[in-house]
Amino acid sequence: MPVVHCAVTRQVRPGCEAQFDAKLLKFVQETIAADGVVGVHLLRPPPKSSCREYGVLRSFESEQAAENFYSSDAFTKWVDEVQPLVEGQPVYRQLNGLEAFFRTERGWMPSRWKMAIVTYCGVLPTVLLWSNLLGPAMAERHWLLKAIAVNAAVVITLAWVVMPLLTQIFHRWLHHPTSIEIHGRK
Repeated sequence: MPVVHCAVTRQVRPGCEAQFDAKLLKFVQETIAADGVVGVHLLRPPPKSSCREYGVLRSFESEQAAENFYSSDAFTKWVDEVQPLVEGQPVYRQLNGLEAFFRTERGWMPSRWKMAIVTYCGVLPTVLLWSNLLGPAMAERHWLLKAIAVNAAVVITLAWVVMPLLTQIFHRWLHHPTSIEIHGRK
């Protein structure tokens, strides 16, 4: 069963950022080992920005585990506890695949075709690099072992180096609306 990634974000009232951040950290620490949770990342505004969006990207072993967590007493208590510190309601987003790399601090996502182009620009050279480096070095190994090694290297390189770099380089283009997007056809 695939892992499910959910982001829950909140807009914090001006002047309440430090208090909210402390409560957020405490909540994450208390619930990091909750049933079905397989990973947690804090979402905080960049330093010196005017953004006041905070949240948690939480990974679950299944959709049922996510549903159980978000309907739990611990989560309900957390929402009630921070209500005086926030504006509006929480925003829930389920993130799939590489979409998490492309999300802006305001929750905007570029068109899928733009994400596909940038992803292809990252995947092609990364696959070529690792195929040429590991392929000859593992020439005597079973084809499946070579494929596992190359794919592991590609995924690690994409996740920690290439995609963060490409989304930064192409940020302006990714988040600039085109005429197709303006008319609602993505």
